[in-house]
Amino acid sequence: MQLDVWSDVVCPWCYIGKRKLERALEAWDGEPVTVVWRPFQLQPDATSSGRPMVEVLAGKLGEQGAREAQRRVTAVAAAVGLDYELDRQVEANTFDAHRLLLAARDQGVQAAVGERFFRAHFTEGADVGDRGVLVALAGEAGLTGAEDLLADDALAERLNEELAEGVAIGVRSVPTFVVGRRGVAGAQDPEVLLDLLRSSG
Repeated sequence: MQLDVWSDVVCPWCYIGKRKLERALEAWDGEPVTVVWRPFQLQPDATSSGRPMVEVLAGKLGEQGAREAQRRVTAVAAAVGLDYELDRQVEANTFDAHRLLLAARDQGVQAAVGERFFRAHFTEGADVGDRGVLVALAGEAGLTGAEDLLADDALAERLNEELAEGVAIGVRSVPTFVVGRRGVAGAQDPEVLLDLLRSSG
């Protein structure tokens, strides 16, 4: 059974959703599940400015609203064992991160690379819009040839096709979990994800 997860590496709910999915899969006793991480950009026009994300959010929510939103998601993350340090989080365009995640799928190390990008962004304050940072992180997680892959136009075209596919099938928010023709959106609890697997088995 294949489970597609549409996700963005700068989406705090996607990392939380990943942890909840892992708990669901630990409890799953049906046929083997292959998890495929699929690309989605929450802000495709974002710049890799390195600006603190709290400043970016303050432009939309006001400073108090931005701080409150960060406190709320940090508490939810802690409940699933994640240590968010959102004061260190910086603005980044995620196209290049997704390009490496697509190559990581080809090399069989996608889960490890995705986990490394999430942790770097949400806990370590790394700039996942910086190519040098991405190459180093991906290499740590087992991806080979990352620097060359970032110059691969064919890989970029594949990525654009997958991004368009997500829009075409109706993905509007992430994480979105899809098995066959059924799906659920949001950082769902493990039991909801288990129900999705049962209904598609």
